[in-house]
Amino acid sequence: MKQSLLLANDKRLEIGKKPIIMGIVNITPDSFFPDSRKLDPERAVEHAVRLLGEGADILDFGAESSRPGSKPVSLEEERERLIPVLKAFRRRSNAPVSVDTRHSGIAREALDEGADIINDITALGDPMMARVVADAKAALVLMHMQGEPATMQENPSYQDCAGEVRDFLKARAEKALEAGVGHERIVLDPGIGFGKLLQHNLDLLSRLYLLIETGYPVLVGMSRKRFVGEITGKAVEERLAGSLGAACAAWANGASIFRVHDVAATKDALSVFTALTGEQE
Repeated sequence: MKQSLLLANDKRLEIGKKPIIMGIVNITPDSFFPDSRKLDPERAVEHAVRLLGEGADILDFGAESSRPGSKPVSLEEERERLIPVLKAFRRRSNAPVSVDTRHSGIAREALDEGADIINDITALGDPMMARVVADAKAALVLMHMQGEPATMQENPSYQDCAGEVRDFLKARAEKALEAGVGHERIVLDPGIGFGKLLQHNLDLLSRLYLLIETGYPVLVGMSRKRFVGEITGKAVEERLAGSLGAACAAWANGASIFRVHDVAATKDALSVFTALTGEQE
């Protein structure tokens, strides 16, 4: 399905013509993939610029780790990590920027500094988030998570994982619409690995059509995650090949946006896959 995703600052992305690659910029000391940690502002900006050069369509800046077992950071610390990097990056590039935050106050400041998308892993856990995004005419990613990062993998349980995730995200999208966020600005993310066991992740990916049928673009974040390691037996540093396989399968099942650490490799894999399957215009 081809559609436009409207962003803040009069930007748009064409969805469905080709895979959209979102490059991860972790301004953190504790994200699960050590190679992705860029706490120093200068290194974070250089990493972002490098990902653009590799073909990223969006850059996703995050200053609070949400890996399993992680603890929240204060608003002050999140702000001190994030805002200087955004300011410095905006002096270098006007490329689409997403900010991974669950706090409406941080989102407001990020949007004021030129962010285009808010990537909310709590899907409006902060009741002011939708209004902040609506006022900025920004795009909004709504992600499903069972529980909190610190405890979400202790005992996740579902009767019908894919169906429950679909229903939750549809309800949160309705809340966003009620707050004034346009339909064409909303993206859904099933939250692979966020309060899910291997069988739950596989169910979500095999029945991704349940989310596609809602009419919203679907983002997947699978890069180097634990479920890839559970399938392949590989450590996080050795999960690139498995992550590329997952990305190709998710594109075939209807996903549009891919949040990844390895931009160049993912772009190449998806380019070859779409060419061979005749799905690229």
